[in-house]
Amino acid sequence: MVLRERYLDKLIQLRDKQLIKVVTGVRRCGKSTLLLQFQNYLKKQGVAPEQIIALNFEDIVNEELLDYHKLYDYVTARLLPDKMTYIFLDEIQAVPEFQKAVDSLFIKDKADVYITGSNAYLLSGELATLLSGRYVEIQMLPLSFGEYFELVGGSRRDAWNAYFQNGGFPYTASIEDAAVRKDYLSGIYNTVLLKDIVARKRISDVALLESVIKFLFDNVGNVVSSKKIADSLTSYGRKTTPVTVENYIEALMESFILYKAGRYDVKGKQHLKSLEKYYLVDIGLRRLLLGDRNVDIGHLLENIVYLELLRRGYKVSIGKVENLEIDFIAESGGDRTYYQVAASVLDPGTFAREIAPLKKVNDYYPRYILSMDEIPMNEDGIKQLNIVDFLLSRTPKQSL
Repeated sequence: MVLRERYLDKLIQLRDKQLIKVVTGVRRCGKSTLLLQFQNYLKKQGVAPEQIIALNFEDIVNEELLDYHKLYDYVTARLLPDKMTYIFLDEIQAVPEFQKAVDSLFIKDKADVYITGSNAYLLSGELATLLSGRYVEIQMLPLSFGEYFELVGGSRRDAWNAYFQNGGFPYTASIEDAAVRKDYLSGIYNTVLLKDIVARKRISDVALLESVIKFLFDNVGNVVSSKKIADSLTSYGRKTTPVTVENYIEALMESFILYKAGRYDVKGKQHLKSLEKYYLVDIGLRRLLLGDRNVDIGHLLENIVYLELLRRGYKVSIGKVENLEIDFIAESGGDRTYYQVAASVLDPGTFAREIAPLKKVNDYYPRYILSMDEIPMNEDGIKQLNIVDFLLSRTPKQSL
């Protein structure tokens, strides 16, 4: 089991703070394991077992606690009057109106509350209003390549090939049989589809939803719009509307299957409201649905880099500079870094195309070309880095 240090360090920093700690992320990305790792840390720091209350609402043993009144009564009966009690409520969205119990527990003396959820709906609507200013969200992703490599060991090349092929869901790293691994990923996908999207959004046309998903998975890293998707599906006999597609995209984002990168005009210094790109939470899910057909290695590498920048605490946008595009602008704490991502830039024409938008940037922030090439081709202060080297690097920006 790999230690999820970036997330664990954040929980350690927030320990005993008067905030509800909310860990969100796609199903099976490691949220439950993170809570266990933090509980082990607490025990090593001298916290007694009776100071820890841990409930997983995917476990049938806790079924009667799905009533928020009973949940509140169960936890309060176990609070210690003279010591801090650490309360862990895993997959809390399974409890209807859970926010009422969570808010009431939060205001108790010597109660430190941690919750997890697999849907962004967790922090919307009534909950956001009720808990406004009382929580901090920690957004969790599947394993980074650095974490994956630490887990599987062996040669860097073999680890990278497996990661690029299978993705970063933690348990997949321990599954050697390809058919079993496919079944496991299929289980994640179907659970998200049926429990987090179809049931909650009350979607009747599941086939249309899957058509939208496959379109987005097939166009990762491409500029798409709801209208473009609706028109394309309609032309293939799946009649739909941009509004319906937009609702499906929103549901996919709420379930942390899909992430949107907006556009930023570098010279106009403004965020644009159109021509977004979408990236997947894990490229293993793309292979599950589409196999290796129409594989654009450059766009899959973009997807991996995009997620890594999110892990490192950046806000990530697509850059527009005149009529050219920069793959990513990563911003954090007033600093900015520009990235172009390509499978290879050894071809002079490809190198010229990739470096051109970076040359048009007239500020002094760092600019990089990331590729799988081992031979650096730096120019005009623009540095080229090997993608695997970049993914394994540790920088000050790797905080959450």
